[in-house]
Amino acid sequence: MREYRVLILAFIFLAACSPSGNTQAQTTLPQPSRTPPASAAAMRISFAPVVKKAAPAVVNISSKRLVRQQVDPFWEMFGLGAPRNRIEGSLGSGVIVRPDGVIVTNNHVVEGGQQITVALADRREYPARVLLADPRTDLAVLKIDVAGLPTLAINDTGDAEVGDLVLAIGDPFGVGQTVTNGIVSALNRTADPSGDAASSYIQTDAAINPGNSGGALVDMNGDLIGINSFILSQSGTSSGVGFAIPGALVRRVVETAVGGGHTLVRPWFGARLQSVTPEMARSLGLATPSGALVADLWPGGAAARAGVRQGDVVTSVDGRPVVDAGGVGYAIGTHRVGDAVRIGLRRDGRDQTVTLRAEAAPASPAREERTIDGRNPFAGATVVNLSPAVADELGVDAFGQGVMVTKIAGGPAAAVGLQPGDIVRSVNGRRIQSVGDLVAATARPAGSWQVTIERGGQQITATFQ
Repeated sequence: MREYRVLILAFIFLAACSPSGNTQAQTTLPQPSRTPPASAAAMRISFAPVVKKAAPAVVNISSKRLVRQQVDPFWEMFGLGAPRNRIEGSLGSGVIVRPDGVIVTNNHVVEGGQQITVALADRREYPARVLLADPRTDLAVLKIDVAGLPTLAINDTGDAEVGDLVLAIGDPFGVGQTVTNGIVSALNRTADPSGDAASSYIQTDAAINPGNSGGALVDMNGDLIGINSFILSQSGTSSGVGFAIPGALVRRVVETAVGGGHTLVRPWFGARLQSVTPEMARSLGLATPSGALVADLWPGGAAARAGVRQGDVVTSVDGRPVVDAGGVGYAIGTHRVGDAVRIGLRRDGRDQTVTLRAEAAPASPAREERTIDGRNPFAGATVVNLSPAVADELGVDAFGQGVMVTKIAGGPAAAVGLQPGDIVRSVNGRRIQSVGDLVAATARPAGSWQVTIERGGQQITATFQ
């Protein structure tokens, strides 16, 4: 469809220009002139060919789950009323990426769904099962049992540029498809400045309305360059700032699901990174505040073995500049384990390149997930040993160590205010370094409990009777 892009640009150029025989300087601004379309073909310029190619592969997804609704506590005190079951539902969009019924959508569209139905563009409906769901990337892969379906080709080259025309296609409410047009307004938007980003979004001003989550962002070739994920809006409606998960990550998730994987394994750089600030750029002698400073290295990790040093500034991955620490994490995460990745560095005022062998984050110490019971402040809390692999899964600092609370199921843990993400540091003066330490520290009853946790980088100590 490149010819359509050329025709659009030519038409804009012709409409903006007009002949003039006056070559002398003007004292007032020239009035804009208008010219009629140069030909009948120019009058018929349309996105219709792109839509006809892409729209048949965009589907509606409905997800339902049964939830237990509690009664009002006031009536419960008098023994009146009983918990009721009710059905919650959500609607979103999806994209067929394989003719055998493989569909990609957002994880939040199907999360917790017990009954998922896919409605095709021709209104046929099929039950779907989840092959893979990844909350960190907010992507899920579904499968319906039907063959010969229309598909969208995934463009994972990452060659989109700011200003490129794009279409956002979705099927948000089950009543028909919507198509909006706009441009790529920004690239490499990362949500996590710590370098642990799971995605680096394409930003677009094409309207993405509620229910369009999981729909397609397509280029003028009719190829899928991103999965529409969320918007920034104070009103809840589209305000021209929407974000799509790039095709490179979409392909990785689909390949993993089709290959039988249930979890996306993201290669890990093996270093703690800090986004370069203007102050850092001045002190490091950098022309612009761009890139990521290597603040720490994981011993024996991929970065250390590749020759990366503490104090280096990562400036590019595979020859493409990186803006911040999140961009480095995303660029490496789109590779497969075992791939060779070229890392551009700025060291001692000189540019150099090293080759890193992509590998998964180490899972040491072992996860050892356990729910604490008994009569202690942690009863009802599920905890795990922190390792880089667990940290990557949970989206926390990969260099953190200790025991992390991952879930609260009520009981004393909820009553004392423990929260998922808390790191247990000590119990009654005993240092906690593993789940085994915590189990041993809470095994015997005590008259009082002095607990120290780390939350949001701050240590909190409290005593419970």
